[in-house]
Amino acid sequence: MAVETKKMANSLAAAGGSFGDQIKSWPERIRTFYNDVRTEMRKVTAPSWKEVRATTTVVVITVFIFALYFAVIDYFIQSGVTYLFNYFKSH
Repeated sequence: MAVETKKMANSLAAAGGSFGDQIKSWPERIRTFYNDVRTEMRKVTAPSWKEVRATTTVVVITVFIFALYFAVIDYFIQSGVTYLFNYFKSH
């Protein structure tokens, strides 16, 4: 069992009593949560400028590919629907 899970289980067990016990355990649960957040935030790293440029390039290219794909699909659907309307209008 991970350390975070043990801490959470302990804080939940402490809060499992009466309403008074839950109120008393509130500061400890807040402190535990705050310490867990600080621990996790120490693991966070900002991406380098090279990584930001690379991922931005991938996103922009992907958006253009999807835009082209949907434009082509839209054209064919529009042409098909127009053909069907004209076909049934003339008959």
